[in-house]
Amino acid sequence: MSDMVWKPEVTVAAVAERDGRFLVVEERAGGRVVINQPAGHLEDGESFVDAVVRETLEETAWTFAPQAIVGVYLWRRGPPGRTFLRVAFCGQLLSHAADRPLDRGILRTRWLTRDELGLAGTRTRSPLVLQCVDDYLAGARHPLSLISHLVSRPAPLAASG
Repeated sequence: MSDMVWKPEVTVAAVAERDGRFLVVEERAGGRVVINQPAGHLEDGESFVDAVVRETLEETAWTFAPQAIVGVYLWRRGPPGRTFLRVAFCGQLLSHAADRPLDRGILRTRWLTRDELGLAGTRTRSPLVLQCVDDYLAGARHPLSLISHLVSRPAPLAASG
């Protein structure tokens, strides 16, 4: 038995579609240029919805309004591998701040069809990219209320007497 603690990396992703095209980013990751949805890690104290709104803005300069959950995905990148837990949202793009600088590592945004994403093949950052789009196209929509955010309150101090 290993003494190592298993900790999946929790991420969010935005599936944003307009006229049959999906908003994606080209980014540098692992020494190569890859295609991904606007996506990133959940930060401490942040809700999933807040995270996907923030990541989409940072990576694309678009304000994203999540409307539904497309899916929850567990992906283990093969050996030795890290494990990712991704919550993918679909929603509406509200506004674009064209002069806003994009997050470090993001080269540009693009609008690609499902077929163009499929042709990208190994250029997609992970199999999650196409799976999220395919699930979206198949009509997968779950209410945002599927996710509950619970905050523990400190226990009251015992009265001294």
